[in-house]
Amino acid sequence: MADGGSSRWLRNQVDRLYVAACGGKPETSSGACVVRYYIAAINKTQPTSLPPFSISTFPLSPYKEKLRENLHQMASSTLRLSSSSSCSRQINAAIHVPKLPKVITYFSVPKVPTRKLVEELKIREGFTSIVPVEKINEITTTSTDDKIATTQLYAILEAVADRVEMHANIGKQRENWNTLLLNSVKMITLTAATMAGAAAIGGAGMPLLALKLSSTLLYSAATGMLLVMNKIQPSQLAEEQRNATRLFKQIQTQIQTMLAIGNPTEEDVKEVMEKVLAVDRAYPLPLLGAMLDKFPAKFEPSVWWPSNQQLQKKNKSCEGKQRGQKNNGWSEEMEVEMREIVEVVKRKDIEDYERLGNLVLKINKVLAIAGPLLTGIAAVGSAFVGNGSWAAVVAVAAGALGSAVNAFEHGGQVGMVFEMYRNCAGFFQLLQESIEATLEEKDLEKRENGELFEMNVALKLGRSLSNLRELARKSASSCMNGTAIDEFASKLF
Repeated sequence: MADGGSSRWLRNQVDRLYVAACGGKPETSSGACVVRYYIAAINKTQPTSLPPFSISTFPLSPYKEKLRENLHQMASSTLRLSSSSSCSRQINAAIHVPKLPKVITYFSVPKVPTRKLVEELKIREGFTSIVPVEKINEITTTSTDDKIATTQLYAILEAVADRVEMHANIGKQRENWNTLLLNSVKMITLTAATMAGAAAIGGAGMPLLALKLSSTLLYSAATGMLLVMNKIQPSQLAEEQRNATRLFKQIQTQIQTMLAIGNPTEEDVKEVMEKVLAVDRAYPLPLLGAMLDKFPAKFEPSVWWPSNQQLQKKNKSCEGKQRGQKNNGWSEEMEVEMREIVEVVKRKDIEDYERLGNLVLKINKVLAIAGPLLTGIAAVGSAFVGNGSWAAVVAVAAGALGSAVNAFEHGGQVGMVFEMYRNCAGFFQLLQESIEATLEEKDLEKRENGELFEMNVALKLGRSLSNLRELARKSASSCMNGTAIDEFASKLF
């Protein structure tokens, strides 16, 4: 496009902009002078018929700013058109637009009062309260502590998941021990008894010596294997690992619940750590040095919860609190109900499991001694086969009885039953301690919500809420009448 064509095109465009900006008015105002000055500056000419341009000659109008903006846009378009018209030809053009003074007298912008950043953000969000700097620092510190506690809980969760897997695998392994060792001992014992009988029927010489020696060696091997089995009780070991797996899964679920609710604290981390270590102490993995005593002097319940939990002391500020009104879900009737439940648990469930646990412990001790003793007697009797008729009878009969005793002890998993009773007694002891610790806390606001606590107790005992309250009424009436209650607290075990 030539320079003349550019000028004509620019004039047409300026005329359109001016007419649009002036609302279609004729070019009689000072705005026309501004346009003509602008065109003259582009064409590098000086309009002689116009007076010197001044902003004071251009009156304030609603379209003044829009006109100025359109003129500047036209200048930019002109420069682009001029630069693209020819590649070989250099155009040195300068557009001199007179500077306009700042229009301060026409416009007055109200001064916005300065505010602090936090206050401004609060006002934008619709809040009128101002958060002090100390409070912000406290919130930031609390958020950092929550992140650290959350990270620690995730680390503990990984360790607990690993423990669940380990205890499950070792439990399966020890259950296989019980099956394989029992089958091996039974086959060895029956084979030794058969050889002892064959030696008694057969003649003298080398065959008799071979049968006697084989029978004696098999009985001795069975005796040694039984001593090891009765010491470690594989069925009881497998039950321990099953209980540990279940308890670690409970802790895993509790940690996941804490993380789902959010805002964990250092106290939560400490509590979870104590629970994990308590389960480790109650159900150890190694056999040597850390294995539980399988034949204690007295039946004692399993303890898998932290034993160093300190009950919160009585708060003097809460002594004068009215107890008749419902507070945090608690009432006087509910406290009486929980105390009656504790009495039923102690008089019926815990006492019954202690009685059964002691009985099973005595049976297991007798069987653990009788099995190796019988196979040992059979080994001695098989060594004297051929020297008298009673030696063969002792060898065969003692071997058969030993096989039957071992089948009853390890096939019937008496050790597993004993561990099951220990676990059940520990469950009721934990329930008793938790209820008593909750009732000893005098500050009702520090307790767990009463309705939630009652529901948890009912679920642990396998009862509905109405059934639990009925049990408490029966216990209260039996105490008043001096009769024993004929019902256990739990319907699960």
